[in-house]
Amino acid sequence: MARYGQRPENALKRANEFIEVGKKARALDTLQEVFRNKKWTYNWAESVLEPIMYKYLELCVELKKSHIAKEGLFQYRNMFQAVNVSSLENVIRYYLRLAEEKTEAARKQSQQAVIDIDDLDNLATPESILLSAVSGEDAQDRSDRTILTPWVKFLWESYCQCLELLRTNAHVETLYHDIARMAFAFCLEYVRKTEFRKLCEKLRKHLEDISKLPQMASNVSINKMETQQLNLETRLIQLDSAIQMELWQEAYKAIEDIHGLMNLSKKLPVPKTMANYYQKLAMVFWKAGNYLFHSAALFKLFQLSRDMKKNMSSDELQRMANRVLLATLSIPLPSAHPEFDRFIETDKSPQEKAQKLAVLLGLLQPPSRASLLKDIVRLNVVNLASPAIQDLYNWLEVEFHPLDLCCRVESVVTTLQQDESSPLLQYIPALQDLTLVRLIHQISQVYQTIQLTRLIELAKFTDVFHLERLLVDCVRYNDMQIRIDHGKKSIHFGVDLSEAQREDHPDGPVLQAMPSEQIRCQLVNMATVLHRANNIINPNKKKQEREKLRAQMVQYYHDTKVKEHQRILGRHKIIEERKEYIEHMHYVREQEEERRQEEIQRQQQLAEQKRLEQEREERERKRQQSEIQQIKDRTLKEKMQQISQTSHGQKVLKKLDEDEIKKLDAEQIAAREAEELQKERKETQQKLKSQEKKVDYLERAKRTEEIPLIIKAMEEKTEQAKQLWEQQEAERIQAAIEERKQMEATRERLARTKEEAESFLEKIMAERKSIYLEKLAAFEAKLEQERAKRLLERKIQRKIDRKLQWEREIAEAAERKRMEEERAQREEERKRMEEERAKREEEEKARRAKEEAKEAERLAKLERQAEISRQKELEIEKKLEEDRLKAMERDRPQPSSWRKNLGGESVGGGSSWRIKQEARERDGPRDRDVPRDRDGPRDRDGPRDRDGPRDRDGPRDRDGPRDRDGPAPRWQRGGDRNMDRDRNMDRDRNMDREDNRDRPRSDFRFNRDRNYDRNMDRDSKPMENWRNASNVKKEQAPARDPPSREIEKRDPPKENKEEKKNDDDGWATVTRR
Repeated sequence: MARYGQRPENALKRANEFIEVGKKARALDTLQEVFRNKKWTYNWAESVLEPIMYKYLELCVELKKSHIAKEGLFQYRNMFQAVNVSSLENVIRYYLRLAEEKTEAARKQSQQAVIDIDDLDNLATPESILLSAVSGEDAQDRSDRTILTPWVKFLWESYCQCLELLRTNAHVETLYHDIARMAFAFCLEYVRKTEFRKLCEKLRKHLEDISKLPQMASNVSINKMETQQLNLETRLIQLDSAIQMELWQEAYKAIEDIHGLMNLSKKLPVPKTMANYYQKLAMVFWKAGNYLFHSAALFKLFQLSRDMKKNMSSDELQRMANRVLLATLSIPLPSAHPEFDRFIETDKSPQEKAQKLAVLLGLLQPPSRASLLKDIVRLNVVNLASPAIQDLYNWLEVEFHPLDLCCRVESVVTTLQQDESSPLLQYIPALQDLTLVRLIHQISQVYQTIQLTRLIELAKFTDVFHLERLLVDCVRYNDMQIRIDHGKKSIHFGVDLSEAQREDHPDGPVLQAMPSEQIRCQLVNMATVLHRANNIINPNKKKQEREKLRAQMVQYYHDTKVKEHQRILGRHKIIEERKEYIEHMHYVREQEEERRQEEIQRQQQLAEQKRLEQEREERERKRQQSEIQQIKDRTLKEKMQQISQTSHGQKVLKKLDEDEIKKLDAEQIAAREAEELQKERKETQQKLKSQEKKVDYLERAKRTEEIPLIIKAMEEKTEQAKQLWEQQEAERIQAAIEERKQMEATRERLARTKEEAESFLEKIMAERKSIYLEKLAAFEAKLEQERAKRLLERKIQRKIDRKLQWEREIAEAAERKRMEEERAQREEERKRMEEERAKREEEEKARRAKEEAKEAERLAKLERQAEISRQKELEIEKKLEEDRLKAMERDRPQPSSWRKNLGGESVGGGSSWRIKQEARERDGPRDRDVPRDRDGPRDRDGPRDRDGPRDRDGPRDRDGPRDRDGPAPRWQRGGDRNMDRDRNMDRDRNMDREDNRDRPRSDFRFNRDRNYDRNMDRDSKPMENWRNASNVKKEQAPARDPPSREIEKRDPPKENKEEKKNDDDGWATVTRR
């Protein structure tokens, strides 16, 4: 049977046969054709295809055919994703479990390959030493690259394929996230950082694709709470894995994804999830060197833990408070003017970055060191910390003790260093730097000049270079006035009175202000006093200005009130136009949405056409490949014939069996032949090498004898080099001594000119002092002019501000009045609408009462009409009964004498049944020879009124609403025994009639007479001819509808003239018969 026509069971059996003989590739091809065949795949249940899929995946894993496994899994997903999701899940988990087991076995094999060494005494062979020197790899690395790496790659491809397979199906969403977590564990176990980055990007792209999917039941919806929770848990595992692998960039991206998912969710995450999020976020910020946001994250974690965890112990609370307080104290002091950003606002990236990080913590604005300290004090975190940490806070932020500050902080640091496993050890370097900066700040408040050695004594845990670097940073970032004198080894603070520090309050404890700050405050105090003096001189000036301004505002109101009124009236028109515009925009959006849906459908149709075209091209490609394969087979056959004619080719063919020959092509067979030739050449070369070994032995012996001579020559050369070096070193020392003598002479010569230089400098300073005083006087005069000018401008500006304030108050009062009027109008409108609604309800109630009365009257009328109809029906039935009796009397047979013999005696006696049924005698003239109702003209054979209305074309009682609860009509309940008889009785009678046709005449006659007598006894009425009665009923039945016992809100019966005509026709027929 052809492979494409095999049934799945047969294909599995065939594949097992191939596996038994060791042809796994052929077995895989056989199973692959089952899933490629569109004729069978959708016609078999999972119980048939699931074992085939398991075997298929086993072969793919053993042969490392990940692309073939992907194709099969996609086909299996298309078959069972909407039918049996559990089968698809079991298959995928089985596939991944096989891949993981193979990878683990390969790792053990790789490790064992390194352990299995021939010579344990000589672990480092010459070959391994050379390889490690060239490639930089040891034996384990080379073994992993050869044995383990292919399986690791296969397992990674398997994870990617399964994630791509399940990314949009809502039924296997849990399996998708399980596989993602398995992939994270794989990256951690095998330390695959590159694959971890690719996996994170893949998951991020899948999440973007999910948000763009149409809303369908089978698609994953990011708006579902379950989907959001699964994605959040997966991203938390991703964050944890990134931290363990120290991929901080990926950890930050994972944090952004987690924050986006939490914002997307309408429900807040559980406190445990939030605590884990803040903990990981704090770790990432610490690794990034951002101590400020690290402390903010720990503070958020502390708040969450204390609010949500009610049973928190005091030790745990103290431990968290210690960490939060230490992290906050370790934050470096903020820069007074970060480079040029204080003067030129060009680069906003630091502010934007800080805002972005604040959003991750759920803060409205970026935190600062001062704000965090205020929050810590406000929430009583300081009192919750240990006494040592509380003292540290007081020493750094509250108290002013520059001489003992470093000693006290060093005692706390020593206490922290006693516990080597404490997480607080990471804050010690930052805490020491902050302590040194605090020391420099406090020293600058006390000393104007201090010796560098004294400052180093106060700073216990630093050296000269680190301290000098801190001083430079304080000048650069903290806006301090510091000058270092290296000649005198001293430090000067606050020596420039013309430059003041920043205006905000300095951070930390302060003893007194700097001289420059005092000058700046003096000018402010002077301005305050002058302002008070001006108010005392002119006490009524402000009142007059207010009166004038009030009059101007009243005049302005009268000038603009009409215009404002028109503007308010025009506002309503603008609102209506805006509403119309919004409705138009909604309509336009709906039209655009419809067009978009149509475009999507069109794109789907194009995609389907493209898929069909690709399938057609695939079939064409396979056909071409089959033709190419046939050509190759033919070429192979010809090549085999050529090779078999040579001796080398015959040797090659003897080594190959039929299956191996089928797997090889012509080039490979030629390569085998060439390999055989190469083997013979190697044998020849081996003989030559044996001769070379002899030559090498002789050469080695020569060189062995040369070794002592070479060693002697090297020793002599080394002795000569040593003597040369000693001579050069002595010359260098002598040159250095002479150079020092020359430099000392130069220093003594220049020292004699020091006093003259100082006197020259004093002379220059005396000459320039007069020029300095003149410029100072000019500056003070210009300063007075500028002060007067600015005071005048400020006075004018204050007038303008007061006028604007008065106008604003008037406008607010008018607006409040207008709003009150509108509120009163709305209240009146509401009352009016309530009155109208009550009036409408009363009218509606009266109308309903009137309609109910009309309905009752109509029902009564209908009841009367129904009663009239019933009377008419009873009269019609009575008349029909009378006509039926008359017809029976007329059709009754008369006694005849044709049975009597010549003697005047009747044959067989004078029984009553022969008198009644003499027409049935077989030998005499039979009753059937006379005109019978069956053979004569029948009413159904006569002219029919086919063009007239028929009862079945008109309304039927069965087509209308049925009253199943009311009593059934009389023709269903069995009212008249002749007209409304049981249908089962009619059916039995018809069957008896068919049987009577085959009976002897005597039996038939006897049965008929018996039935006649029974009917006469039962009804006390003569029995009419059954065929005539049947015909009469067939003609009369459609002429009337069965009477109804109850009428429930139905239309009154209409008297149709055509129905009356049908009734008259029925009467004429019965009368004629």
